[in-house]
Amino acid sequence: MADGAVDGLYGRLKAFEGRPTGGSGVGKDLVNEPMIRHWCEAMGDTSPAYRGPDAIAPPTMLQAWTMGGLSGQTDRSGAHEELFGLLDAAGFTSVVATDCEQEYVRELRPGDRITYDAVIETVSARKTTKLGTGHFITTRMDIRAGGELAGTHRFRILKYAPARAEPKRLRPRPVINRDNAGFWDAVAARRLLIQRCTGCGELRFPWLPGCNGCGSPRWDTVEAEGAGTVFSYVVMHHPPFPAFTEGGGAGPYAVGLIELAEGVRMISNVVGVPYDKVRVGMPVRLEFLRVDDELVLPVFRGGEGG
Repeated sequence: MADGAVDGLYGRLKAFEGRPTGGSGVGKDLVNEPMIRHWCEAMGDTSPAYRGPDAIAPPTMLQAWTMGGLSGQTDRSGAHEELFGLLDAAGFTSVVATDCEQEYVRELRPGDRITYDAVIETVSARKTTKLGTGHFITTRMDIRAGGELAGTHRFRILKYAPARAEPKRLRPRPVINRDNAGFWDAVAARRLLIQRCTGCGELRFPWLPGCNGCGSPRWDTVEAEGAGTVFSYVVMHHPPFPAFTEGGGAGPYAVGLIELAEGVRMISNVVGVPYDKVRVGMPVRLEFLRVDDELVLPVFRGGEGG
């Protein structure tokens, strides 16, 4: 976008500052004890200030009394829609919430009737972030009880044009050192080796320079047969990372703590079954995944009937 066009757009965006986003709204419910109790239970807040005949509402509930619920609010103007339409047309098509701020002026108590109004407070000049280039928009909501200012809530978003896609990234490399280099050499040859202490015979994983059982620094290896079970697992949802193409780039994927038939446990991806079908005790089988020209990783495939 040429400099003149940028300046012209910013002037039009600045004209939205001070515009209300709707008429004065009224909270759908009075400040009330049940909502305070639910909030405190959800937050784990046991302060006695929020219970009993002299209870006050937690200050951080300030915005909760203005929310419209599933039915929404009906007292909104088109200021936001106009502003977003202008930014969309200029190529700033994506949006992300960045932060919010609250200021507390007076306590709210059960029985208070809440009213509020909101304005577009500021629109920033064009900024460049890792997400892309765009404008920060701050909306300020003034919240009152009985006509008296109780607090202020500011909500800030970034309306931006996504940055250009970067070249495909390589999957992060394992840290290889003198203590575990033999393990990764074996994985590259599609073998999973477990250390065995030659002092006491105890198997260990991950690879270590000495035995946790007897302290001996002497060891050899045994090759894992490949059978195992899911001892525990987590499902990874965020953040998505393009390099994790095997079940990780496009959606959730399961990472399991796998107990091998030899008795040691290791962490790796569980593949071959939907992430929401992975279960503790599921039998799995070792496979080797070639991630790219230089990296091979051990993973575990779950059976369809597992």
